[in-house]
Amino acid sequence: MSLLILLAVFTCSALIMYVVYRNLFPALSEDEMHKIKIPRDIDDVKALGTVLSKYNNTHYTRVLMAYFTTYIFLQTFAIPGSICLSILSGYLYPFPLALFLVCLCCGLGSSLCYMLSYLVGRPVVYKYFPARAQKWSRQVEKHRDHLINYIIFLRITPLLPNAFINVTAPVIDVPLGVFFLGTFVGVAPLSFVAINAGTTLYNMTTTGEVVSWHSVLVLAALAALSILPVCFQRKLQQKLE
Repeated sequence: MSLLILLAVFTCSALIMYVVYRNLFPALSEDEMHKIKIPRDIDDVKALGTVLSKYNNTHYTRVLMAYFTTYIFLQTFAIPGSICLSILSGYLYPFPLALFLVCLCCGLGSSLCYMLSYLVGRPVVYKYFPARAQKWSRQVEKHRDHLINYIIFLRITPLLPNAFINVTAPVIDVPLGVFFLGTFVGVAPLSFVAINAGTTLYNMTTTGEVVSWHSVLVLAALAALSILPVCFQRKLQQKLE
């Protein structure tokens, strides 16, 4: 039943995506339609950026809606390609709008993935791995007062894949509100780097150019800052005890 629910949701979402693209861009030529696809590398991003930028002035709302739904679709079903769309946003939109849009899409898409996992994955884990699920839940309970800091820290650092965090969060009883806010804030630093790279899209040759040593150091510093409140809180509690 869980697999059937997941398959049904994915099928409906894919149909919605198809309808969105077929109806939002009726004037696209056949060559342009071939470029409208989920980008896998920087060449795909450049080709998609060329088509969307052409229609962005005359069909701004349509392009924005297509971008928004695609990003959420990828995040919801943990499909690779989000980093390419983050780069693309820096090419299509002003920096503040692009950053807000990417953070919002990540937050909403990850939350939808969270809810799917809650409906489908959580019952399976609790049925077949009850001891492990209870152990994870107890660990979360110990850090209940600063869960949001851990979510932000995990989003900034590459310690765990984002898809893994999305799927396991409901299993270990991370509240949805904390999960959404931690994701929205936590993805901002890496999104900042990707969007900034998108402003010079056509000078890039690979998506690997998004991350430089400078950006790695900045992300590491931000990750450290995200857990400082936790460290200070523990020190304060030890002194009070």
